[in-house]
Amino acid sequence: MSVIRSLIFSMLALAAVPLAHSQVSVSGVISGQVAPGVYGQVVIGGGPPPPVVYAQPVVAQPPALVLGAPPVEPIYLRVPPGHEKHWDKHCREYNACNRPVYFVRSAEYDERKQHKHHNKHDD
Repeated sequence: MSVIRSLIFSMLALAAVPLAHSQVSVSGVISGQVAPGVYGQVVIGGGPPPPVVYAQPVVAQPPALVLGAPPVEPIYLRVPPGHEKHWDKHCREYNACNRPVYFVRSAEYDERKQHKHHNKHDD
């Protein structure tokens, strides 16, 4: 009987290993100017909101309305240029499909915009 118990215990322990690994997440807070190529949620804290790409937050999939529940607060995200235009295709990467999102403007957006404007005048 003890062999069966230890076998069952071993099987349960092995089955729990992938579950433990699937719940791992990493987060961090970066202050100051963010380097190009660094993307994710921007935590504002008590400071003023950063400059954003659009004046209104974008929602890829409206959240389910629950009577009496407070509205979902918007988050600030820094994403690669172009992701904000096709947010419904990229929101899963940030676990933010059902959240209102403000896209934080960065030097990458300004450089890309200037590059496109410059190319239009070259024609």
